[in-house]
Amino acid sequence: MDSRFIDLHAHAYRKPVPFVVQFCTVDELLRRYDDADIEMGCLLPIVNSEVYFPQANEDILEMAEQHPDRFIPFCNVDPRALTNSPDAELNLVLQYYKDKGCRGLGEVMPNIPLLDPRVQNLCRCAQDVGLPIVFDGSSRVGGDFGLQDEPGLPQLESTLLKYPNLIVFGHGRTFWIELSSDVTPGERKPVFRSDGEYLFPPYQSGPIEKEGVVPTLFRRYSNLLGELSDAYPFLDRDHDFGAKFLTEFQDRLFFGTDICFADMPFGMQTLLLQLRDSKKISEEVFQKIAYKNAMNFFNL
Repeated sequence: MDSRFIDLHAHAYRKPVPFVVQFCTVDELLRRYDDADIEMGCLLPIVNSEVYFPQANEDILEMAEQHPDRFIPFCNVDPRALTNSPDAELNLVLQYYKDKGCRGLGEVMPNIPLLDPRVQNLCRCAQDVGLPIVFDGSSRVGGDFGLQDEPGLPQLESTLLKYPNLIVFGHGRTFWIELSSDVTPGERKPVFRSDGEYLFPPYQSGPIEKEGVVPTLFRRYSNLLGELSDAYPFLDRDHDFGAKFLTEFQDRLFFGTDICFADMPFGMQTLLLQLRDSKKISEEVFQKIAYKNAMNFFNL
């Protein structure tokens, strides 16, 4: 059976940063890819300073130039860049990086509302330039990273409706937790303690009795795709529900790792293989999600 993978969401730093997250070097990432049969990966730079140390888009381009058969470069632009206003000509910056070979925008993570006019300006510019966007989310403003949205993701839905030609990759805990309706608002995002520890609320367990808003958004908005790295715990809790979701949206879902440190487990890869081997999803569904959708999307 075919067990190839293309990773829609990876991180690597040119040199190690001092603390918070010990991101992979390029060599560490390639070793993980080789061990896990991952052929290629999209490298997403981090430019927002809420938590991580910002890195240059040029670092990502350099990594991709050094390993063109293994990496697909993304660019990233803080929506507050240039003039910190909703009139900033971010389209000029995005077009510059698209011309340099960047295939997407992200991972966008400033801790401001998704409907902030500056974020909406970035979305408009990404639509105009033709770059898909990947962003992380948050349940709050302050003490976190990620674009804030409420339970039920109303700001995301407004953005999908407002920019119908903007491809948005759903990503992150605040997105994927909405696969199910049995969550509390406090579960949507971990909390930072003053000593820097990241406290995760317990995941729900057991069968998903009623689906949440995410499947509805997929049915309603064709410009919504899914990057599955953070979907693992929510699909793993109910394999029947998970298999049904993966099958229904098989043409719009993409494998991802969101690798942040060298020995990070790839839970979604394990789950996809398990569902395929147990015949809960077909070989065709597996191949589409594992690598074929990425090949088609990026014309690889």
